Formats: sequence, C-alpha cells, structure tokens
Amino acid sequence: MNDNITKDDLKQFGLLLVEQFKQIIETNQNKENNNLNPEWLKSHVVRKLMDMSAASLQNLRITKKVRFKKVLGSYYYNKSDLMNLFNDIK
Repeated sequence: MNDNITKDDLKQFGLLLVEQFKQIIETNQNKENNNLNPEWLKSHVVRKLMDMSAASLQNLRITKKVRFKKVLGSYYYNKSDLMNLFNDIK
C-alpha cells in the first residue's frame, strides 16, 4: 500500500474545508440574527428605543397597555405590544 498524497489532493481537501467552514459560519450567523430580535425587551432598552422616562413606562405597565414579566427584579416588555401601541397612536 503506497498511498501518496499529491498537491491536487491537498487542494481538494483545502477547498472542502473552506466550504464546510462557510456553512458553519452561515448557520451561526442565522442563529445570531434570530437572537438579535428578541420578543421581550428589558426596560432600559425600551426606554432608550422609545425615548421615554421610567415613569411613562411604569404607567404603561400599571394601565396594562403592554404585557410585561418581572424576572429577578428586572421588567421585560413584549416587543409586539409596544410596537402596536405606538403604531396605533400615529
């Protein structure tokens, strides 16, 4: 058994590796893109995006105009509720 590796074999192997790396990177980017648009937003993110005070956000929470969750002392607001609320105003 005298299996010699040629330069062509190495080139093909390199191309195969590059294609596999591209596929792995693309799938990871797709997963990261899904994580960049979360359904629930922290209150400081909502305040920054909507340019509102903490009291205004608290008022929306108390009047039950937006759904929220409290997890370990932090409030999370439903993104679709916020978008619908402000689309109705405009």
